[in-house]
Amino acid sequence: MITTLSTISDANQSTSSLIADIRQRLNAALRGKEDVVEMVLVCLLSRGHLLLEDKPGLGKTTLAKALAAAVGGDFARAQCTPDLLPSDITGFNIFNQKSHEFEFRRGPVFADVLLADEINRATPRTQSALLEAMAERQVTVDAERYELSSDFFVIATQNPVDQHGTYPLPEAQLDRFAMKLSVGYPAASDEIRMLQEAVGVPAEGVEDASPALSTGQLHRMQNEVAAIAVVEPVQDYLVRIADETRRHPSISLGLSPRGLLTLQRAAQARAFLASRNFVTPDDVLDVVFPVLGVRLGLETNEANRVIQEVLDAVAVPAYSENSK
Repeated sequence: MITTLSTISDANQSTSSLIADIRQRLNAALRGKEDVVEMVLVCLLSRGHLLLEDKPGLGKTTLAKALAAAVGGDFARAQCTPDLLPSDITGFNIFNQKSHEFEFRRGPVFADVLLADEINRATPRTQSALLEAMAERQVTVDAERYELSSDFFVIATQNPVDQHGTYPLPEAQLDRFAMKLSVGYPAASDEIRMLQEAVGVPAEGVEDASPALSTGQLHRMQNEVAAIAVVEPVQDYLVRIADETRRHPSISLGLSPRGLLTLQRAAQARAFLASRNFVTPDDVLDVVFPVLGVRLGLETNEANRVIQEVLDAVAVPAYSENSK
């Protein structure tokens, strides 16, 4: 359920306005998908990376471009194909005949927001070029290390329908994503509104004249998310969920410690969007499906069923504001 930010101070009011602005832009780009937009914001604020998996034409790329435009900073897009090379992602050294020295030409990972479109069309070698960048926010080229933007955020899309010319993401690559989301078809009323708004409007995509966030604001909010309190009963709940994934007979790859940390951070971001400075079990339940769904090695429908079984097997702790 979507929770609207409340304001209790000037600082909170400023943050509330920023989040509301980004929400409005994303909801304008993706009609009738407020829940999806909320999870996108959770992923962004938790410093994770996002995998959008769904059929063609449902707005995955439009959503990614709208988010990049709202966040600001440098935006780059890598259209993944089987002939894409790792150096096309990270960059490469080229010899400058005038200076008689090698110069490094930066690849798209040096942007603040990188859209890796149809990532499962890239070869495993090229997919692996994103591993270090996503995990460490750095790349190594010819034994030289280069730091990436502190706001570096990857939005990858993939089409689960295509089979020819695709390379399924390995488990190590999937674990670098904080969440996997599916957009789904819009409701009929939203499609009618979309058609009405498209009449007489050039098909140029969703772009805003200026970003919603200025330099440093996203990083500040991410630091505030990291400071959200998580009390021991909630952490015990997180650990019991992780343990149950490792016991479930249908799950070959239980939740790793890194995945457990990602789940906690996503719950912190959910609490932040609800204008709370502490995490509740409901925050965990709000984010558990997209966080676990990307890393349990199961197809989406099967994953949702299994995750529900995991949650049913773990008692939810009693919690109130007096517990914090």
